[in-house]
Amino acid sequence: MTDETDDEARHRAKMAKRKAVQDAEVASKTIAEKGLLIVHTGPGKGKSTAAFGLVMRALGHGWTVGVVQFIKGAWDTGERHALDRFGDQVRWHSMGEGFTWETQDRARDVAAATRAFDKARELMADPAIRLLVLDELNIALRYDYLPLAEVIETLQARRPDLTVVVTGRNAKPELIEAADTVTEMTLVKHHFAAGVKAQQGIEF
Repeated sequence: MTDETDDEARHRAKMAKRKAVQDAEVASKTIAEKGLLIVHTGPGKGKSTAAFGLVMRALGHGWTVGVVQFIKGAWDTGERHALDRFGDQVRWHSMGEGFTWETQDRARDVAAATRAFDKARELMADPAIRLLVLDELNIALRYDYLPLAEVIETLQARRPDLTVVVTGRNAKPELIEAADTVTEMTLVKHHFAAGVKAQQGIEF
């Protein structure tokens, strides 16, 4: 037997063992379907981008999805233009008025966040919607624009078949505890630090 054949046999045996472990792991899961609470947080780039990737996956399966933007309401984004092409399959609501350092008006920010969460409740109650993205909700919670306990209670009381994705850095520990899946985007390197401005098609 040649060294190459030896290597192939070892690889095949290793992958067979790996497959057996993986198959056993999958077989041990007993919940076929469950609406999830997913949180994308952390200082790295890609939190909203990942959420909209999930939106595209859901749309591909014929789901109706909802989007509520808590902060970036004034932005003219590529994802909004792309998702507009899906018509009534996407319920998009940009409710924010920009980042808090732009408005510099706490009462106005609280009012905008409250309107956005009221819209989120409305969409959560719509049985047609199976996926809801609450974009930058973490920012509204970070600045105490919304009552944290009430928000978490509402999210936990969602319909069993509804998945909600919450984005934004600095997710509150209580939200992380309540979530089914939490991903933290770690900042390793960002082009903004090297002087590159936000670019169409990359940041928006």
